[in-house]
Amino acid sequence: MKRAHVLSVVAVAALTLSACGGQNNGSGSESGGEQLSGPVVIDGSSTVEPLSIAAAELFMEKNSGVQVSVSASGTGGGFKKFCVGETDISGASRPIKAEEGKVCTEKGVNYSELQVANDALTVVVNKENTWAECLTVAQLKKIWEPDSKVANWKEVDPSFPDQKLDLYGAGADSGTFDYFTGAINGKEGASRKDYNPTENDNITVQGVSGSKGGLGYFGFSYFEENADKLKAVKIDGGKGCVEPSVKAAQDGSYAPLARPLFIYPSDAGLKKAQVEKFVEFYLANNDEIVKAARFVPLTEDQKKKAKDELAALQAKAAGK
Repeated sequence: MKRAHVLSVVAVAALTLSACGGQNNGSGSESGGEQLSGPVVIDGSSTVEPLSIAAAELFMEKNSGVQVSVSASGTGGGFKKFCVGETDISGASRPIKAEEGKVCTEKGVNYSELQVANDALTVVVNKENTWAECLTVAQLKKIWEPDSKVANWKEVDPSFPDQKLDLYGAGADSGTFDYFTGAINGKEGASRKDYNPTENDNITVQGVSGSKGGLGYFGFSYFEENADKLKAVKIDGGKGCVEPSVKAAQDGSYAPLARPLFIYPSDAGLKKAQVEKFVEFYLANNDEIVKAARFVPLTEDQKKKAKDELAALQAKAAGK
């Protein structure tokens, strides 16, 4: 399912890019420079994975000598590999933690945090769920907090039906897990254990769509991809019920579950021409990639910041 989605992303983005004809989008071959070759190794967030795969496919169309591999072992799992130099770029659905950054520093890995999209972390229920149109943060905490024994929708709200609650969510290595638990329960990693954890969002789709009492959470793009199977829940963060959307994620009204998405390139990675050009390509074509992948686009300020951060790391990698 994910692969089919990515291929459709590439097809749409390729048409958009071809219409731009002749501009320099960060590709060495396109700018008349030397032909690029060699590997680019990416691992990390499953949420960021579709974006990186789309960027990789488009880049390799223009640079046939480059092999970009994209894996998804979760944000935390990706940083474990990145900080010991096993990957060139790490995808992340949350900022790097202080302890992760310390490992990178100890291993001599310098990096930059480049925002590549926005997201609205979406709470989903079964299509047959007619009662949970909107949930408050307090209700979500009641369901998901570490000591929670809530097992029935009626325990969430007395007006809800007597329906068994089936929970699905991100695994502990996922940045989605860190963000959701921090935003809802007040502390990253604080969560009940008796749910169905997974690093594969498609499993959550299957679980919630197959259970009338199902509830889960993942990135906005996965909801849009599966809107025919699931229903998004509005969230009341204290100022009324707000549904997840592009506008609500950008203006901050979808609180507290709007979040930024990142890639982290290393200075060692950027010393390789194919990695440097790929990251430049990722940012130069970001609007098209994000739109095709159905994430929430960056604001102009976010775009400028990402390009400035990349320029600073490039200078450091070059010893300037």
